[in-house]
Amino acid sequence: MIIIMERIATQEQISSVVNLLEEHGFQVIVHEGDVHTVIDALGDKTTLSPHRIEALDGVKQVKLIREPFRLASRDRKAEDTVITFDNGVKIGGANKPVFMVGPCSVEDDYEGLLEVAVAAKELGCQFLRGGAFKPRTSPYDFDGLGEKALKYLAKAKEETGLLIVTELMDATDLDLVCEYADVIQIGARNMQNFRLLKSVGKCSKPVVLKRGPASTIREFLLAAEHIMYNGNEKVILCERGIKGFDSSFTRNVLDIAAVPVIKKYSHLPVIVDPSHGTGQRYLIEPMAKAGLVVGADGVMVEVHHNPSQALSDGKQSLSIPQFKEVFSRLNSLINTLHLEKINQPSLAE
Repeated sequence: MIIIMERIATQEQISSVVNLLEEHGFQVIVHEGDVHTVIDALGDKTTLSPHRIEALDGVKQVKLIREPFRLASRDRKAEDTVITFDNGVKIGGANKPVFMVGPCSVEDDYEGLLEVAVAAKELGCQFLRGGAFKPRTSPYDFDGLGEKALKYLAKAKEETGLLIVTELMDATDLDLVCEYADVIQIGARNMQNFRLLKSVGKCSKPVVLKRGPASTIREFLLAAEHIMYNGNEKVILCERGIKGFDSSFTRNVLDIAAVPVIKKYSHLPVIVDPSHGTGQRYLIEPMAKAGLVVGADGVMVEVHHNPSQALSDGKQSLSIPQFKEVFSRLNSLINTLHLEKINQPSLAE
């Protein structure tokens, strides 16, 4: 930390700051300038909150040298985190990007879900995604089938071998969701539900954490930090769009730049969700390509067997034939990018 003292700070006030820092194990260097006294403090800031220092008389400003997301930061771990599943699928590092495919909500139509799962498996996708519990703006909208949907997902996994990704909305459902899911998704609306983050931090399942629609990248990484601080370091960050001011054409603004920014400052894998990121079917392919080009470790795409009849997000879902066409072109791009990726140094280097 760097502490800048007020121009009129007394020697007694400066000594109070220095003494407090030293009491908490900081190495302190005092620079007496012509205008301000500046104090360099080297140590573990978790032992002393910057807010406590700011409250001392004579302190003008406290600046943090390192980012506050210590566990998620490349300062702590320079190499990329790679999350490996029991079936050998890997996310992160120099591995090929993965695909998480499926409907927004699992509906009471198992055959339709299976149709999507079979197509995804045949194409080489690794994950089947679908919501059993859905947060909806209106109480009159379909909010999921609950455990029945989880059973549908489990049955589809038995028939295809795809790993299951599904959303957790309430900590009371954690054990139930863990029973069926391979990856727990924390949705954008719950990105700062800190009790929920704490609960998934205490489980062993990998977590897909979606960025909140009004959240900064720093807030996004600090949300991941909550999960990691509680013991679960298997976090996958998902850029799914932030709120813009022009909603006439897109539902959200997919922040493509967030991918390389996060890659620079964090070792965690990052995927993109162009379905939620745009809300428009025709934009899924170009935005997925953009995400892959800038280094995304995977793509989450909403695919429905009959989008016009979908109970949620049909407008931003691909039909199975449409997904097959899009996947073919994305896969060609991935093959090209992957050859370049494995021959390039990490952003951490």
